[in-house]
Amino acid sequence: MLYNYLYLFILFIIYSFCGWIVEIIDTLFVDKKLVNRGFLIGPICPIYGVGVLLMIKLLTRFIGTPLALFILAIAIFMTLEYFTSYVMEKLFNARWWDYSNQKFNLNGRICLETTIPFGLGGMFVMYVVNPFITSLLDKVNHNGLVIIGIILLVVFLVDFIISFSVISKIKNVFKSKFKDDTEEINSIVRQYLIKLSPLTKRIMESFPNLRIKMRKIKTTIEHKVNKNIRKK
Repeated sequence: MLYNYLYLFILFIIYSFCGWIVEIIDTLFVDKKLVNRGFLIGPICPIYGVGVLLMIKLLTRFIGTPLALFILAIAIFMTLEYFTSYVMEKLFNARWWDYSNQKFNLNGRICLETTIPFGLGGMFVMYVVNPFITSLLDKVNHNGLVIIGIILLVVFLVDFIISFSVISKIKNVFKSKFKDDTEEINSIVRQYLIKLSPLTKRIMESFPNLRIKMRKIKTTIEHKVNKNIRKK
């Protein structure tokens, strides 16, 4: 039983890493720069891992019907993308992606433009990538795979806890009520904006919308500081 769970978890990590690679390439193509995308500090995007595991569990029976596999892969990934965006926005008061500028989008969380890539990507994974990866994993000694799985699980949990903590601190900045007190405002600036930890910087680099919000907060703070200075 432990082996089966760890086997699935290793698949989750592999596909989360592959998703991270896809995001890196897409960002490089669109923004012409490398950006370490994703919620976690490490090089993985869990939404991809979850999506592929759902396909493996739910769509294997449709391997013989490509059209059904294509449509259902789209349904799974778009549902997962919308749900993930909604939950993370409620938790952190922020979005990791936004399709508001795209045509035929739904609340900026999903859009028509991504449907074909999701469907084709799902078929490629089910017909080519997953059979290849599982064939490699099946060659690994059971005990060795269990050890690898446990190590990956520990690293993942540590990464998740740290990332969650960092983003929660950033979220608290959004909810802070700044008073017209120069000393207190400067203290907040030093703590949250000027002396950001490397981990916080990593999160901000992976989240363009967050950088915009932080700049707005900084502008608001600076306005209050200048207003106080003029009063004095």
